[in-house]
Amino acid sequence: MPLVFFTSHNKQILVPEGMLLLKAARQAGIFIESPCNREGTCGKCKVLLHQGYLAGVHHDRGGHTLTAADEQAGYVLSCQVSVHGDVRVEVPETRQPMLMIVADGKCRIVELDPLIKKKFDPRSATTTVTAEGHLMETDIGDTTANLYGVAVDIGTTTLVVALIDLNTGETLGSDAALNPQALHAQDVLSRIKLGSADEGLTLLHKELLQELNRMIGVLAASAKINRSTIYEAILCGNTTMLTLAAGISPSALGKFPYRVEMTTASAVSSTTLGLQIAEHGQVWFPPVASAYVGADITAGIMASDLLRLKGVTLFVDIGTNGEMVLAENGKITATSTAAGPAFEGMNISSGMRAVAGAIEKVSLSNGAVAIHTISGTRPLGLCGSGLLDAVAELAREAIIDRNGRYVKPGSELFAMWQGNLEVEQGRTSFRLAENVILTQQDIRQVQLAKAAVRAGIDMMLLTCLLNPEDVDRVFIAGSFGAHLQVSSLITLGLLPESFTDRVEFVGNTSQSGAAAFLLNREIRSDAASMVAGMTVLELSREPEFEKIFIKALAFPQLAKHQKVDLYGV
Repeated sequence: MPLVFFTSHNKQILVPEGMLLLKAARQAGIFIESPCNREGTCGKCKVLLHQGYLAGVHHDRGGHTLTAADEQAGYVLSCQVSVHGDVRVEVPETRQPMLMIVADGKCRIVELDPLIKKKFDPRSATTTVTAEGHLMETDIGDTTANLYGVAVDIGTTTLVVALIDLNTGETLGSDAALNPQALHAQDVLSRIKLGSADEGLTLLHKELLQELNRMIGVLAASAKINRSTIYEAILCGNTTMLTLAAGISPSALGKFPYRVEMTTASAVSSTTLGLQIAEHGQVWFPPVASAYVGADITAGIMASDLLRLKGVTLFVDIGTNGEMVLAENGKITATSTAAGPAFEGMNISSGMRAVAGAIEKVSLSNGAVAIHTISGTRPLGLCGSGLLDAVAELAREAIIDRNGRYVKPGSELFAMWQGNLEVEQGRTSFRLAENVILTQQDIRQVQLAKAAVRAGIDMMLLTCLLNPEDVDRVFIAGSFGAHLQVSSLITLGLLPESFTDRVEFVGNTSQSGAAAFLLNREIRSDAASMVAGMTVLELSREPEFEKIFIKALAFPQLAKHQKVDLYGV
């Protein structure tokens, strides 16, 4: 059996011949991120083979994102090579990133009327715990003061858990973390692919529950309560995330007719699911509208009170799976579009998550580049908001044209930006910092992502016989959305220009909606009725969608857009 020696960690492991190098690393307990689900497209699992050991691996797969210089230096993608001889491997730093996660969101005021209640009987000196009148358990003594629940947002990339006192409605604390599933498969489609196999489903379900249990334990310890007094958890997220959380195969979500095979608007036993709260506690899954319009949108609609708002409201959750809602005087139309992982900084040559060192804001002016990084540290790459800023600035400065192509060498503009524009083997890229570049392919990824969202918006407006000017307000939801600038969204054409002064960033309404469900039982039945009456627009079945999508790929004419002060950068 070949010996794999991870010199960076001083660990070695014997593996069967033919094992993927990535799998060998994980068996050795070494963290290597592979968000593209081993497709070889993200380049995040790059490792260095020591000189003289290249013959110990075989390139078994086709896709890769390494440069010629990387390959010459001895780098390989660990998800693309199998081990056939002894190798020595250097793995880049593997610390878990500290993500910038938005935990709170806009939420309507709700009356405190939780589903779970406690009642003390002085005659028997016992306290009953009930869920809508059904007995859950009986405690000795008066334990009415100890009544808690958790509101959970299971995002594709991030997790947020809030501990809530069901007697007072007070949030006692919240915790946020990376969704561990994102280390194996970045977006919804790759998560479905991985989870459709038994081994993948077990991996994704187990790692998610382990992390949620850890987070709940941290919150309980901080609040000095016993986790056995947490009687209910509300899990919000898109349909794929809830399906995986329930331990159900998501395979039906990935193929026509895209069926939802889990039961929602219902509760399951916390013990059966593996969530470590009260032994007889329950986990409630909010209703979902379709395979790609999930409980995060249901929660967002209820938290934002869209059913009662007058006029036309557009609600957009921008992420790997762009979900959007058009509310016209309480009438709800919803759809979703596969934006892909570019908004999370994935599949981008210098892309990274929103952690310290990620460029989050970019400004270009008179041949000079100004950047701002998270935590103000040395720039290491581009997170999603920085990526959109950068491409918007390139478009505004005409460094890229309406079709996203870089300006040609020899032109006046190329000369102005010659300190940043680089041409290698006929391919142009723009250098933002020493180790951070934007390639032509990166621009294309942004075009595809923003066109998907814009086409979804335009298709909904067309279906509802509305124009952009008819929209009274625009709510941008989600952790990613909270870091965006309206000016960049308009410049890129992701939003129509008429939305400029109508946008409100509402934060993590999936989590705040989960809290509303926890605190008021009537909102649950209201949500179920709303979902039952909702119109879900399946974009793949709309004959006009492809034409609208192709039109949305282009960047708008930008000469009239004014420069925006990006916080002094």
